[in-house]
Amino acid sequence: MRVLFTVPPLAGHVNPTVAVGAELAARGHEVAWTGPAAALARLLPPSARILPAGEEAGGGYATLHERWRDLRGVGALRFLWEEALVPLARAMVPGVTLAVHDFAPDLLVADQQALAGPLVARRLGLPWATSASTSAELTRPFADFPKVGEWVAGQISGLLAEFGSRPPDWDPRFSDRLVLVFSTPELVGVRDGFPPHHAFVGPAFGARPPAPGFPWQRLDPARRRVLVSLGTLNQEAGGRFYAAVLGAAERLAEEVQLVLAAPAALVGSVPGHVLLQESVPQLELLPHLDAVVCHGGHNTVCEALAYGLPLVVAPIRDDQPIVARQVVEAGAGVRVRFGRTRAEELRDAITAVLDDPGHRRSARRIQASFAAAGGAAAAADRLEKLL
Repeated sequence: MRVLFTVPPLAGHVNPTVAVGAELAARGHEVAWTGPAAALARLLPPSARILPAGEEAGGGYATLHERWRDLRGVGALRFLWEEALVPLARAMVPGVTLAVHDFAPDLLVADQQALAGPLVARRLGLPWATSASTSAELTRPFADFPKVGEWVAGQISGLLAEFGSRPPDWDPRFSDRLVLVFSTPELVGVRDGFPPHHAFVGPAFGARPPAPGFPWQRLDPARRRVLVSLGTLNQEAGGRFYAAVLGAAERLAEEVQLVLAAPAALVGSVPGHVLLQESVPQLELLPHLDAVVCHGGHNTVCEALAYGLPLVVAPIRDDQPIVARQVVEAGAGVRVRFGRTRAEELRDAITAVLDDPGHRRSARRIQASFAAAGGAAAAADRLEKLL
């Protein structure tokens, strides 16, 4: 069969589709991606077929990021929908339509934030599935904030009306035939209540663009090693947090080596036992670590847990507080305050996940659930059964 992936220009949303696409290609199926082509070319393997859609919106994501990075809470949510998701959908619809005509897919797989895919698929009568690159929206995130939920529903309704579809008949974030959830109930924390077309396949790890050389020889075998990463989009907001990281590193110097993925200009000078790198080959590095400190991004959390590593999570915005709550409620880590964390608090949190065996046991329980879920192979199985 021919499968078209519709994705936004964001690594965390593209990465799962790379793994699933590779699995489908290995089984003899044809795959292609559509979205802002310049951005996707940096995120997809060189051999990937890319059909451009929404290039003008994708090119503006760098400018949007500068405005978004300092927002929190409802302000960040409003910005996400009003300035990013809805404009991206509008911009991508013409290109996705052309991509469907040119590639003639049997099936479209749409990331839950690439709303143009379902809009086009429904209009053209094309079967489509959802790629849920984060589980946050599946867990009733606005149950305690109904007005916020109503506002999001209004944004979706307005978009559907623009393209001649009548809300609330359907929701473009969720296919009624298949939702691929790249997590498991052991982490999400909800074991019942999901319909059978929600497939919890666990994380799917595909090929990544080559990372700069990493100084493996500097990893200290005499110390426990902890990665600190705020992901690629949140580094500029981390100045205060990095100061707490260095303070914690000083207090843990005898026992712990921190590997800090951050811009040197924001961090400043670091002691010799802290390994500072602009970026790290995360998947290759994780087997050499004992824990991870991160912002609660879904990809980083799932990658750490796939290696049985407990977490310290410092969520900033968007789905990160929900993912952080999942980690804590699963027993696989502790949460700290991103904007107000002091060195002592961060030191205590790192010490807790390293020394309390309960956190590691819980992380390994989730690791086992990920392995059993099947990842990219299970996702490909479910996609094959749709046709």
